[in-house]
Amino acid sequence: MTRTVSLFVSCFNDMMFPKTARAAVKVLNKLNVKVRFPDEQTCCGQIHFNTGYAPMAVSLVKHFVESFRGSDEVVALSASCTAMVREHYLELASRTHDNELISRTEELVPKVFEFSEYLTGVLGVTDVGAYYPHKVSYHPTCHSLRSLHIYHSAVELLGAVKGLELVDLPYAEQCCGFGGTFSVKNSAMSTAMLADKTASIVNARAETVVAVDNSCLMHISGALRKNGTGVSVMHLAEVLAQGMDGGEI
Repeated sequence: MTRTVSLFVSCFNDMMFPKTARAAVKVLNKLNVKVRFPDEQTCCGQIHFNTGYAPMAVSLVKHFVESFRGSDEVVALSASCTAMVREHYLELASRTHDNELISRTEELVPKVFEFSEYLTGVLGVTDVGAYYPHKVSYHPTCHSLRSLHIYHSAVELLGAVKGLELVDLPYAEQCCGFGGTFSVKNSAMSTAMLADKTASIVNARAETVVAVDNSCLMHISGALRKNGTGVSVMHLAEVLAQGMDGGEI
């Protein structure tokens, strides 16, 4: 039976990493999942909420709920955005005292899944038929590790990729230092944390670092390129799309 999901790309991916969305669609289609993309989707409101602009976040909660209204399942390509929906949407909706919004939010939130947990937890799939003959380290981003607890989902998917050698990342649980506006407001601390993270990556001797949040990967990638390490970064969806139909994305 063909399933239909609504894809929440996130504003960050839509603007800067559209390749990730194309990869996710390719993987989902291969697994007999039809993908719907609501054109009206925008931001989940995380950046507003995290920086103290809750009223602006509330308006984005309303828009998100309306955009994905009627969806059987919503697959998100960002663990941090997924965590925003699960951990804060009902609270923000409740501030409005709008019973209809609260009810619709309660109905939608349990249907929102991060990409890797959807594949393993909902579809029950670990091997998607990918091929990526490289040494890979997995960086568990803070929201994926601490809020969603989906470390094993991503690792199982990577472990099933043909040709891929998964190498341990020292101190993997440590933050990369991005944290959205944290990296701007606390740049010195962020830079120190990033230096520790990139040192661990280099010590792992990985060719590619994989995560489920492109925001963290962007942060890490900048330091890896600046230091001339030759290590690339890829979203999990992009790795899982490798080798399908005999080519890359």
